[in-house]
This record gives sequence, structure tokens and C-alpha cells, in this order.
Amino acid sequence: MATTLRPIRDMEHIRIRVSDGSELAARMWVPEDAERHPVPAVLECIPYRRRDWSRYRDSLMHPYFAARGYAALRVDSRGSGDSDGILKDEYLQQEHDDLVEVIAWVAAQPWCTGAVGLIGGSWGGLITLQVAARRPPALKAIITVDSTDDRYADDMHFMGGCLLTDTVGWAGTVMTQTCRPPDPESVGDRWREMWLARLQAAGPLVPGWLEHQRRDAFWKHGSVCEDWNAIQCAVYAVGGWADGYADGVFRLLAGLPGPKKGLIGPWGHGRPHFSPPAPLIGFLQEALRWWDHWLKGESTGIMDEPMLRVWMQESVPPSAYYEARPGRWVAEPRWPSPNICSRRFALTPGGLTDAPTVARDLVIRSPQSTGIAGGEWCPFGHGGQGPDLPLDQRLDDGNSLVFDTDPLARPIEILGAPLLEADLASDCASAVLAARLSDVAPNGAATRVTYGILNLAHRSSHEFPSDLEPGRRYRVQLRLKHAAHAVPPGHRIRVALTSAYWPIVWPVAKTATLTITTGTGGLVLPVRAPRAEDNGLRPFPPVETAPPAPVTVIRPVHVARTVARDAASGVVTVTIVRDEGAVRLEETGVMMDSVKIFRHSIQDDAPLSAVTEVDDTIQLSREGWTPKIHGRLRLSATEEAFHLLTDLDIYESGERVFCRSWSHRIRRDFL
Repeated sequence: MATTLRPIRDMEHIRIRVSDGSELAARMWVPEDAERHPVPAVLECIPYRRRDWSRYRDSLMHPYFAARGYAALRVDSRGSGDSDGILKDEYLQQEHDDLVEVIAWVAAQPWCTGAVGLIGGSWGGLITLQVAARRPPALKAIITVDSTDDRYADDMHFMGGCLLTDTVGWAGTVMTQTCRPPDPESVGDRWREMWLARLQAAGPLVPGWLEHQRRDAFWKHGSVCEDWNAIQCAVYAVGGWADGYADGVFRLLAGLPGPKKGLIGPWGHGRPHFSPPAPLIGFLQEALRWWDHWLKGESTGIMDEPMLRVWMQESVPPSAYYEARPGRWVAEPRWPSPNICSRRFALTPGGLTDAPTVARDLVIRSPQSTGIAGGEWCPFGHGGQGPDLPLDQRLDDGNSLVFDTDPLARPIEILGAPLLEADLASDCASAVLAARLSDVAPNGAATRVTYGILNLAHRSSHEFPSDLEPGRRYRVQLRLKHAAHAVPPGHRIRVALTSAYWPIVWPVAKTATLTITTGTGGLVLPVRAPRAEDNGLRPFPPVETAPPAPVTVIRPVHVARTVARDAASGVVTVTIVRDEGAVRLEETGVMMDSVKIFRHSIQDDAPLSAVTEVDDTIQLSREGWTPKIHGRLRLSATEEAFHLLTDLDIYESGERVFCRSWSHRIRRDFL
């Protein structure tokens, strides 16, 4: 039965005062008759600027909810967009406090029934979890997309105790974001005073992050896995296999004590209604079923369906981009699932076998550029212009220890996190072990299914690392990222081991030689038995959204990724140009122009030659208002310390009006 849509009001400029006197800027879409017939509220609070950067995306979702009986609010976090204050870092207590107060303010309004839901993706997804753990009384349910329960294990900073180079790029993005001025049409003449305060407080966040190279209290703050019982409201966790954050969905389902659901599709970093690879789904309709159940008390059947639903991906040739991933929807009534069995393969000199074999030492000393076929840690799936997925793994397999099964006689469906157990020794006190699981076609093409990385100084603990004793043999366990993949008959399963995985992770200080002992340990695959119930799953509806905000494209998006090797110097350089294009937002008259360039370079025999550089330029313009922000960061390292150089230049009407440079030295700590 079709839903009767309610006429809505679009309230562009709302100011929400919090207890310290600061005001947060918001936009609200609400049914016109809400004061006579109050409605629940759905709230999103993020630092991504509701007036420009997130305006198009916001227009697809929030009015959709409002027309179906909700007050939908988009709030700029403190220090971002048109809100007062300074944004000093991610997920600070102040951000949580603000949102708790905003929830209470919303619930007390005459147009609200008192029931509130939170939705958010990425930064916003983490905030929904963190604020849910504060238990504001009005908060009844959340939807968290592309987020994590563990800030150390699974965010843009560290992976397996290794430093992600994405942390430098992300720091550049945050710096140029927070240096954008408020919109004069929103805050009036005080925009310049607010802007100057932001610029005076600006700076790179990398030094603060790198001062905490272990999983200490800094990262435990905001990691809801520290206390699962703190979250009592209903949680819908959503992720994508092409994204960097899918692991969190499984941990949330296993750990949360209250009502919960999980959904993972083939998508990149974004919402399931616009982030390829396809199939895209009617995510807003699914979200509405969730809100109607938890905020309106209506019977939608959503909690009668299986707890976890995932896209079981089928075998495809390797590619840096997929318009669509073939597969099918499968479901598990609970997680962990008793329908998942462990299948163990032994590492042997001849490959992967079901039977143990005699011990034999195999040696690997990977060139530092091993990993150039790995794509990016967090693919965005930006259409055909986004070549950010892993390439044919044969590019890296030549620098790896490779173990293959025989061609499969029957298909194997993997659902879960594979585990590598290995007996190894290193000739250095520090080393990295990376493992890649691939689906190898009869023609030899190798498609990466999943991977894992471990800083071997963190072999026992991310909180209390310790040096390796050169020559000593250790049993280590390396948990790979979760995956759902069906390997067909005739294909082989490959695990490839390397001692480097650049440029996804920063190299340790010395090139280590690892000795892997076969005959013990091995690969443990989570194998799923197909369920007949999968054929009767409720189909997702096609994509629906509200009408998009009118936009004129001045320059289209263009993303390029190139790898170059200098034959004379031996330097390998990976360059990513992410030209986000130029558009004019017709509702506000603002033109946005953004170009980001990431450059990673290294010599194969010299880990200390590694350099990551970020160049980020953002231009906003409207008649009489032309701010431009240009930020540059450069990270390098010696054996003892990381070295970060940062430059910030601010322009108005083509003239530089502010500049500042920073130089930081941060001691390496088992990294």
C-alpha cells in the first residue's frame, strides 16, 4: 500500500543553543502539520557542512524521511559549517556532550513526539554509536553506516598495529574542512571573526594521533567495544565489502546485548543507495521500516527477519573498479552463526592441503613496494572515475610466499574472518607480516578476497608491544578481514604471505627476512553451508530518494591512480589524483571546487626512504565571497622518529590572507 506523503517545510537556518552558550547550526525538514500532529525525529550531526559539502547527499535522504512523518535534522558539529566553536579533533567528549544536548532539545520541541533516532555514516556512524553509549533518554534507535566499534583496530589510523598511510590524507582533509569559513548568508557579518578563530586554532592532527601508537586510553575513548552493555537502544549496523569498515558490523552483532541487525552489501564507502558496486538497494525504505518500528511502534516485520544479511559475492576477474558485483543475498539468524564451520588448510612447500606435512623452512624478504596491487584501504567506489580496488594479485605474488590449493572439485563459500596461524622467525627486532587470500581463476588471474596485516611487535598485544628476538621462532595468529565470497569449482584458493604491504601501511624501520615454517599452523577458512531459507528472503526494493538538490556541474569528477618506477633511482611512486570537480549549488549560489593529490614513494631496499605527501585545495565562491584553502602535509621517518611537515595557506579574492607552517618530530614506538 502506497504511503501518503505529507507536505513538508524546509527550515534552512536553525540555531540550537547548548549549555555553554554556543549555538549549533541545523537544517530541518518537517511535516507542515507537525505541531498539531507531532512526529518522531531522525537526527544526523556531522562536521561535513550542511550548506555546501554534504548538501546534495543530504537532499536525497532527509526530506524523504520528513515526507513520511519525521522531523529530519542535519546539524553541523561544533566548529564546522555554520556552528560556533572550534573542532579540535575526532570524537571528543565535547562532541558527545553537544549531541546529547541536541537530542534533548529535539525531543522537547512541540513538533516532536519525544522519540529520536540517530543516523550517520563514517564519522557520523561512529558518533551514533558513541552517543548511544551515553544513553540519552529520548534516543530509541540508531543506524550506523561504515563505522567501527574499535577506533584503534579499524579506523583510518592503524591496522594490525601498523600505521595506515591514509591517516596523513585524512588529516589533510580534516584540516582543510575545518578551515572553511562559515557562510555569511547563514551567520551574518560575524563570519570573518568565526573564520579567523578557526584558522588560529588550525593545525595537523597527525602528531596527536601518532603520539598514541599503541591501543591506549586515547583510542579506547569512543571505542564502544570497551563496554558493550553501555548501548541499550536498537542498533542497525550497515557496511560494504569494498569499504574499509565492514569488520565492525560483525563485532557489533556479536557483542551488543540489545536489539540489533546487520547488513553488508558490495558497496564502497557511502550509503547503499548511491555507492557502487551494485546492486544498490532501496536503503531509505529499509531505514524507514527500522524507524517506523522503533520510533513509531508500527509493525513492519523488520525484527522478524534474520539478524544478519550479506551479499555473497561471486567470482569475478580482478579490476580496480566494478560497476556491479555478481552474487546473491544470504542471511544468518544470529551471529556468530552455527552455520559457519572452520576448514583448515596446512601450509606446505607445494601449496595448501587438507593434510599436514613435514616441517620445512621457507624464506621471504619482500621488496618494500610489495602491495602496489592492493588498492586503497578505504575505497569510495566513485563510479568509473574511482580506480581504488585491488588489481590482479599476480603483481604482488611474485614478491610473496604463495600457497595454492588444487583446483576445487566443489564450490566453497566463505563468510567470516579467515585466520592464518604461522610459525615464523625474523632476523630483525621489528617486522610486518601481511596475508592475502585470493580466488585464482584457471587462467591464473588472482582476485583478492580479503587480507590482513600484523606488526609482529604487536603479536601478543596492541597495548603492550614488544620486540622480536631475532632468530627465535614464534607462533602468531593473523586475523584477516571479514569476507563473503563463493569460490567456484575449477578455481584455486591462494594465500600469499609478504613482509611488506605498501602503500596501505607504513614500513617498519628495517627490511626483515621472515622464515616461515610449514607443516604447522595453516589457514582456517570460515565456510558457510548454503541455506534454503536464502531463497525466500524479502527482496530489497529499488532505490528511492527525495528529489536531489539542483546542481550545475562546472568540471566533472576525475580520479586517477598511477604507479611509476624510476629505473635509475629505483624509486616507486604511487600517485592518486582525486579531482572532486567543480559544481555550483543553485539553492545557495555557492561554487565548490576541490582537488586532492596523494603521493607515496619508496625504494625497494630502503624502508626509511618512504614518503607520503598530501596536497589538498578547496575553493568556495559566490559574489563577494571567495575563500580558498590550500593544505600540504609530508610524512617521512628515520629509524627513531616520524617527521611531519605541514603548510597551510588561506586566500581571499586571490590574495593570501593567512599562512602557517608546522614541523613535528614524533618518536617511533614499536612502529
